[in-house]
Amino acid sequence: MPLHMTKIAYRAQSMRDLESWFAGPSPDRRLRTRYLPKRHEEMKGGSLYWIYDRAMVARSAILGFEERPDGHWDIVLENRLHMVHPKAKRAHQGWRYLADEDAPKDLVEGEVAGDVLPGKLVSELSKLGLV
Repeated sequence: MPLHMTKIAYRAQSMRDLESWFAGPSPDRRLRTRYLPKRHEEMKGGSLYWIYDRAMVARSAILGFEERPDGHWDIVLENRLHMVHPKAKRAHQGWRYLADEDAPKDLVEGEVAGDVLPGKLVSELSKLGLV
């Protein structure tokens, strides 16, 4: 089972902003990070789950990690955003590991989750066992 990671969709003002980051013909997207994750080998076949408004809402497949000339690292992502069933997640700085069994499931083709619920609401509903 692959290991995943989570990251805040920093500077995204809406879900449309997050989706626009993955628009364009490039086969991959790069996300700069200061350090190479210690468990990067386990992340092959994993995904980066995007947190927006205190909920995991989408994921991008991790293609690999490449060192930059400035000594930082690029997380190389598939240029495709997969929507997932929203799952409450507290904000954090940087990235965090996410086990496969804790990752939300993808929405199937044609399935609609509606508009993304506010994170506080998802958190309260999950406490009640409703999401």
